[in-house]
Amino acid sequence: MNAVALLEKYFPEMDAFLIILEHSRLVASKALQAARNLDHPGVDLIFLEEAALLHDIGVCRTAAPKFHCHGTEPYIRHGIIGREILDREGFPRHALVCERHIGVGLSVADIRAQRLPLPEEEMVPLSLEEKIVCFADLFYSKSPEKCGKEKTIDEIKTGLGKFGKQKVMIFEGWLKDFKFV
Repeated sequence: MNAVALLEKYFPEMDAFLIILEHSRLVASKALQAARNLDHPGVDLIFLEEAALLHDIGVCRTAAPKFHCHGTEPYIRHGIIGREILDREGFPRHALVCERHIGVGLSVADIRAQRLPLPEEEMVPLSLEEKIVCFADLFYSKSPEKCGKEKTIDEIKTGLGKFGKQKVMIFEGWLKDFKFV
């Protein structure tokens, strides 16, 4: 699989492609660092890198003008859109990473409480690779003014804290699991 070529296919507008590519490369690098810290023989590093590169492919169909994306879907749906795209492309394992990478994952309770325009189903990372991509994604924004600047652990906790202590606790567990503390 050529993940970069697949991104290019879905982001024909060069500015959008470059924003997503830069963000995704940073996430992939952080994900590989987390996997190496973990030193777990079961982590599929090739899959992990591909999935990290493709985790935001669904942004292409969202109304996200600051990323040069002019679709019709709300941004929060980019995970499920990414799943649809990668399922159709024949990459069902990568597709699950797309669907489950938002924040530290979205539960049915989250979707209901926040009245999100998403199907009422669990979208939390289950596999180790899904958790690692989710974790790595938290460190980087796609916003052009912030892209390339790694968030601090405190900044991530503050952001997650807006959604409840449980979200912060999940992140803190990952920090320990992936040996970042």
